[in-house]
Amino acid sequence: MKPPPLEILYEDNHLLVVNKPAGLPTMGVSPDKPSLLTVAKDYVKHRYQKPGNVYLGILSRLDAPVTGVVLLARTSKAARRLTEQFRERSVEKTYWALVEGALQPHEGTCEN
Repeated sequence: MKPPPLEILYEDNHLLVVNKPAGLPTMGVSPDKPSLLTVAKDYVKHRYQKPGNVYLGILSRLDAPVTGVVLLARTSKAARRLTEQFRERSVEKTYWALVEGALQPHEGTCEN
């Protein structure tokens, strides 16, 4: 199964921010199946002609069925600093959902 192309939203020496496509797990799948992490590592390896292993740290995750912005650290130093910001809750995350039709009730919890 070929993964969808990676949509890069922002990139610098420390960060890679991507739009994760629906259906692609963020990480944690068997090596023969694509994940956002393996696709992103492949992207960095080819873009910068890296000869060895590519380091990327996942800083935020989304479930496989959904799409959205995922933040990856390109260096271990960036990963440590950003992990600390998430731990201290100085990073704000917002989740939005697009739905069709009128929902009843207007509030609730959706679990997949």
